[in-house]
Amino acid sequence: MIHTLYGKLFECDPLTCTVVIECGGVGYKTTVTANTIAKLPSPKFAPDGSELEGETVRLYTHMAVREDNVELFGFYTKEELDMFRLLISVSGIGPKAGMSILSLLTPSKLAAAVAAEDAKAISRAPGVGGKTAARVVLELKDKMAKAFPQFASSTGADEDIPQVKAAQGQSSKLADARDALAVLGYSRSEIAASLKNADPAASLEDIIRDALQSLMK
Repeated sequence: MIHTLYGKLFECDPLTCTVVIECGGVGYKTTVTANTIAKLPSPKFAPDGSELEGETVRLYTHMAVREDNVELFGFYTKEELDMFRLLISVSGIGPKAGMSILSLLTPSKLAAAVAAEDAKAISRAPGVGGKTAARVVLELKDKMAKAFPQFASSTGADEDIPQVKAAQGQSSKLADARDALAVLGYSRSEIAASLKNADPAASLEDIIRDALQSLMK
């Protein structure tokens, strides 16, 4: 069982929420949440491309083993990992749905949504329908307070963000960024607010990363 990964980022793809972390010369491809990827630095290489530079990062991991595949799921905090494991204990919630929910809601906001029985907020996660979200609330309402007492006083899930009109003449990169954020489950108003100060000259990865960081505030 791989409990953590500690190394430098070799690849980071905000579009697919996957990273490759090089640890002791071995690169581990890991699926991460949007919340986690927003906190990670960009990969940095030496000028000649011969070796990795930049910050060393640690991810807490969950390893899912199936007959035909082994997959790693990574989390920036132990809290997020524990919330993921609680989610996949719900009948009908697999790793993919768990990652989708935690890409939309931070652990504290998910706890608040469950406490408020706000299945609608959870159902906004891609691939998670209303019935599945209701099951999350039903099965975790009592468990959540015991597993995460630090969130017992949390109130409300995501607050609505005022509608912001998209600036005219946005580049195709901004359009691609909007599409990527929509896939992660964010509303049009949230996306517009997060991209209103985006630099069209920046790379698509940087635009998405900055938007995610804004959405996590």
